[in-house]
Amino acid sequence: MDPEFIDSLVVKNSTKIIFLIMDGLGGLPMGERDQTELEAAKTPNMDALASKSVCGLLDPVGYGVTPGSGPAHFALFGYDPIKNNIGRGILEAAGIDFPMTERDLLIRINFATIDKNGVVIDRRAGRIDNETNKRICGKLQDKIRKISDVEVIFEPVREHRALLALRRDRLREEIQETDPQKTGIPALPPKALIPEAEETSGILQKLIDKAKEVLSDEEKANMLLLRGYSTFRRYPYLSERFGLNALAIATYPMYRGIARLLGMVIGPQPDSLKGEIMALRENYGKYDFFFVHVKATDSRGEDGNFDAKVKVIEEVDSLVPMVTDLKPDVLVITGDHSTPAALASHSWHPLPVLLCSATARPDRVKRFGEGDCISGGLGRMPTVHLMGLALAHAGRLEKFGA
Repeated sequence: MDPEFIDSLVVKNSTKIIFLIMDGLGGLPMGERDQTELEAAKTPNMDALASKSVCGLLDPVGYGVTPGSGPAHFALFGYDPIKNNIGRGILEAAGIDFPMTERDLLIRINFATIDKNGVVIDRRAGRIDNETNKRICGKLQDKIRKISDVEVIFEPVREHRALLALRRDRLREEIQETDPQKTGIPALPPKALIPEAEETSGILQKLIDKAKEVLSDEEKANMLLLRGYSTFRRYPYLSERFGLNALAIATYPMYRGIARLLGMVIGPQPDSLKGEIMALRENYGKYDFFFVHVKATDSRGEDGNFDAKVKVIEEVDSLVPMVTDLKPDVLVITGDHSTPAALASHSWHPLPVLLCSATARPDRVKRFGEGDCISGGLGRMPTVHLMGLALAHAGRLEKFGA
């Protein structure tokens, strides 16, 4: 079924829907452990919720496909992740409220560390702090304002992430990313993927060479890795598709960017998980759809730190009663994709989901985990259909046909 089909069935009411999203939730056993991070965590509150919910597993894009955060989140909100695939650059730009124009090519920067031979030894430059990021962006901006006739703009985002905007007509996004996705090899060239992108490719190579020269005296962030090339486009808002007045509570710019592109109001940016839940409670009367994003599960998975990811999940579980006390009409708890600590990266594995509602048909799942949820009433389904189910359980879809 085309995910956009449900748009024609939407009816408005006053029900409330909460999506509590633990980024990178799905996992794998690691070392001698025989459980995933979620299964190893002590989660009495989510387990109790699972026992009165309908559960299952989600595939963000498709069987065997490892998703990026962009398509995985678009799928969560009911947008076809393939048809609406988006470069990470525009997400970073939206996340920091960068004033985008139709003349912009937007690119995510990872500051990285290379050795004297140009080999990447740290793809995240030791996760430099925000102040260092800001200083380095300023340093680059002072030295690189134009490449040929293209305006160049550097903007800090967070830690090792920054935004690069190239501003001129006729720039193309069909360029190979320069991040090799692993250490021990040099960065990749910004190779044109179609003939029409050759000029843009050459501009990017000149920029990379100049930036490498500017950053040569930096101990950690001495190289740019470019990812997620994208030009600006507008997406239909959640209010336009589903009649939802939506609030996003997310600490990382990229996820605020996704929310902003889909027309959500950007809420407070607390510095703790409890702060995020408090922000949800404080704003609960003003909106009817809530996207609460937890980043640390994904970060700890990418760090390869199984035990730290377990602790984050346990902290989220301890806060679940503050969410259920609000008595939402629909509560969904899941992730956007799997980030097993065993792989220290995103993966193609399906991830668990629970949907709690008075109209849900409880299944036999008693514990919230990958092994249990596969036997749940939702089975294994594409993530893109989750929003339709949430709307149905909230009484927001009318009958189809006579």
